[in-house]
Amino acid sequence: MVDKGFKRTNMNRRDFLKKCAGVAGGLAMTKVVFGAKRPIFSNKSVNVQIGTRPNILIIVSDDQGYGDSSCYYHPPEVSTPCIDKLAAEGVRLTHGYASAYVCAPTRAGLLTGRYQQRFGFYEAGDSRVGLPLDELTIADLLKDEGYVTGIFGKWHVGLDYKYRPLQRGFDEFYGFLGHGAHDYFDLTMAGTDAHNWIYRNNTPIDDAGYLTVNLAKEAVSFIENHHKEPFFCYLPFNAVHWPLQALEKYSDKYDTGDSDRDIYMGMLECMDGAIGEVLKALKRTGVEDNTLVFFFSDNGGAKKNLANNGLLRDFKQSVYEGGIHVPFIVKWPGKLKPGTVCDEPIICLDIFPTIISAIGAELPDDRVYDGRDMLPALKGELTEPLHDALFWDGGGDRWAVRVGNWKLLSQDGNPAELYDLESDLSEHTDLAASNPTKAAELQARYDDWRSQMGTPI
Repeated sequence: MVDKGFKRTNMNRRDFLKKCAGVAGGLAMTKVVFGAKRPIFSNKSVNVQIGTRPNILIIVSDDQGYGDSSCYYHPPEVSTPCIDKLAAEGVRLTHGYASAYVCAPTRAGLLTGRYQQRFGFYEAGDSRVGLPLDELTIADLLKDEGYVTGIFGKWHVGLDYKYRPLQRGFDEFYGFLGHGAHDYFDLTMAGTDAHNWIYRNNTPIDDAGYLTVNLAKEAVSFIENHHKEPFFCYLPFNAVHWPLQALEKYSDKYDTGDSDRDIYMGMLECMDGAIGEVLKALKRTGVEDNTLVFFFSDNGGAKKNLANNGLLRDFKQSVYEGGIHVPFIVKWPGKLKPGTVCDEPIICLDIFPTIISAIGAELPDDRVYDGRDMLPALKGELTEPLHDALFWDGGGDRWAVRVGNWKLLSQDGNPAELYDLESDLSEHTDLAASNPTKAAELQARYDDWRSQMGTPI
């Protein structure tokens, strides 16, 4: 029910919850979620327990290959001990997906829990327009649920002031606005476009250092400053995205036979260590056991930066598995069994509703959410598939649909191809001609879904 006479006061939900912190136990109350234009009320009573709701940490790598994490099938030069430790302490997904084969649309889907195509966000260039202002972000909802929110890294879903992080639910921002590539060493404003300036909150700054290291330091500082209150830390690295620029102390270690691959490996090792520093901060501040951690890559590994996608076909900008099937790990101490492997197909859209479920809140009821709470899948408690189908679409000429183990795709407008991912994860054998009934079934599923999506920005 919407109360059109409701007026928002200067006290936000976090301030209100802090005032309630002295109340013993939990406070039963009607939940209010503030939307971008109006509040949404739910009559369901929720139990607000100060200090017991989990902190949230989302770590996103950029263009990282599926074979560039050593907890997955990988070439011999790859060693990612910090990512491996995260997997050993949590759940490693074998069929984890980004919602797009390029960076910006995946981020739009992650932040909203909705297929980004619903609001016309199909391509990387849509970041120049921005995430529509009537879309709610996970930061919007967590902020209204009493969380302090921070983003440290690559934004890539809007350049103009009204589309920037502090206007989309975040309290703190250190990083750059987009579009994709950013120099790792030159962090000054001189000679660069505004979208490549480094910002602290809404102010561009000149900075120094190596960007991957800086982002981790900022995230660590945020955790240290806010570990006594519920926090949401969003850490979207730009590593290991091109340009190939590594600290020599890392890249000089490698001799793969390709100097560019050596640099990439140095970038990867630095990012892995940076992730380790952030995870150590959780432990050092005493909040590790009460923090829900997600890690995944925003799309498949890029051929341009010499990424390795292991057994998967193709690279970034493709709807073959190599473009969308990514390393994906979830950790929640005491809630998820360490060292678990989950084979259920899961997409980054699922992170949004999983967080809402984990904190005991509700999704707004004024819009369609395509993500699903993945916790039952991670706990091995599913009685039916988490998703009836998964979809990808970059604007019409590259699209795919997965139903069970079957996948139908069209790359660059070519005739649709059909694959059985259970027996052919590398997508070698096109079964469209030998199984036209299944191909037609998946084509109809895709066509129906696409008809419900929005007009491209």
